[in-house]
Amino acid sequence: MAKKRAASARVSNKVQFQSWVESFTWGKDLKSKESTGYVYFLGVDDANKMDSLLESQALSWQLASLKKSEREFVYFIGNQGPVWILRPRQKNSTGHQGLLDESAYTWARDQFGSLAAQFKAHHLKNVVIEFHGTEEIQDLGALVGLDVASYNFRQFMDGKQLLDLPAVSLKKNLGGLDKSLIAEAISRAKSVNIARHLVNLPPNALNPQTFAEWATKTLQFPKTMKVTVWDAKKLQAEGMGLHAAVGQGATHGPCMVHMKYRPAKKSKLKPVAFVGKGITFDTGGLDIKPSSAMRLMKKDMGGAASVIALANWAAESNYPGPLDFYLALAENAVDGNSFRPSDIITARNGLKVEIDNTDAEGRLVLADVLDVAVTQTGADEPEVVINVATLTGAIKVGLGTDIAGLFCNDDALASQLTLAGQKTGDLNWRMPLYEKYFGDLSSPFADFKNSGASFGGAITAALFLQKFVRNKKWAHLDVYAWTDKAQGALTASGGNGQPVQCLVEYLTERALG
Repeated sequence: MAKKRAASARVSNKVQFQSWVESFTWGKDLKSKESTGYVYFLGVDDANKMDSLLESQALSWQLASLKKSEREFVYFIGNQGPVWILRPRQKNSTGHQGLLDESAYTWARDQFGSLAAQFKAHHLKNVVIEFHGTEEIQDLGALVGLDVASYNFRQFMDGKQLLDLPAVSLKKNLGGLDKSLIAEAISRAKSVNIARHLVNLPPNALNPQTFAEWATKTLQFPKTMKVTVWDAKKLQAEGMGLHAAVGQGATHGPCMVHMKYRPAKKSKLKPVAFVGKGITFDTGGLDIKPSSAMRLMKKDMGGAASVIALANWAAESNYPGPLDFYLALAENAVDGNSFRPSDIITARNGLKVEIDNTDAEGRLVLADVLDVAVTQTGADEPEVVINVATLTGAIKVGLGTDIAGLFCNDDALASQLTLAGQKTGDLNWRMPLYEKYFGDLSSPFADFKNSGASFGGAITAALFLQKFVRNKKWAHLDVYAWTDKAQGALTASGGNGQPVQCLVEYLTERALG
């Protein structure tokens, strides 16, 4: 068994994410016009341009009805092949101060991402794309969508990336495409797909040790990123009893990964720390889950997947400020050595926690690693700490699968994260840190329990984490990390990369001041 597991783990050291957008021909015609499709993205309301396109591409019997169409997405088979015309329309706000409205970036990302499947269905060998009067944010969304849509788990694992996608020629009228924008689109999409891929990996391939290797070997970080791994012995030596307890029943023990990014040039920005929950498989422990609830528990490391993906973006983008990325890795297994309900465990910050439910394990690994993050001193002391976790089913009941729950002790930080989520279509919604509910975690034997009453479970989980942030500015994103169906740029069910795009946007805005 150990040999088989080792063999599967070696797969992760050979991965290479290929960019479809990087292969595009820019501003030039394709050499071959065999099996060609045509895509036009009209960023301005140009009736003359629309009429010109229809008259040159449509068949005579199609013209009258196509010219009457007011749709944002126009599709037809014309005299030269399939044609897609995209022309976004102004929409009414849904309220909520516009924080749930679809942004220009989001619309372009999802529309262009969905085209990838249509190109395949038409068996196209070539595609000509024309941007006409589009804004940079629309260009960015479209390019990110195309690259995100190019990822397919089976093709990736079989070494067949991009083989069924057409050659693309892309040009822009009424404006230009900046090389830096193209590079940014490629980097954002790659980081989203890294998070998706890690979530998609099976638990016999991804365990705490092989996950750590993604940081130490696979992603090949530059010198600006220093990676440190604390194994189970180091966790115990650091007094991280909660983290160590969760993983003590598994064959592959727990560990913490710290990726310390410091830009080559000096920065006035203060550090931001990110902490990701990385339970590589969650049986529930001795409070074992029913089989239906265990089916997708390979995705319980989705928070850590997003954090390491964000680290990749920061390194590739030469982010101008200091950042710290922590992965709290463990497998919650059933074994004679597993931690038990009623155990009392001491956390790194000295608090004693009674185990009420072994299936409330994510908050335990996060708690100790959060304490590591917030106790850094000097120039490494973080100004802001953000953790990401697939923490509760309760948040999915309240907000569904597309919107992350945001818990935050700082109003300005909460607003920044929610706005970043709206801009990138990677939504979150602020939930209350209602202190009264913490009473549900009271214990006569310890400082508090790790879980309590059935109602308000997402809130009590966040209140638990708040006990470990030592009054730092802190945000907790409770995410699903999965899509149950193909939608937009996500062409299949599986990992969705939540909330990488939101956090990239947050950091981008922070750097701009």
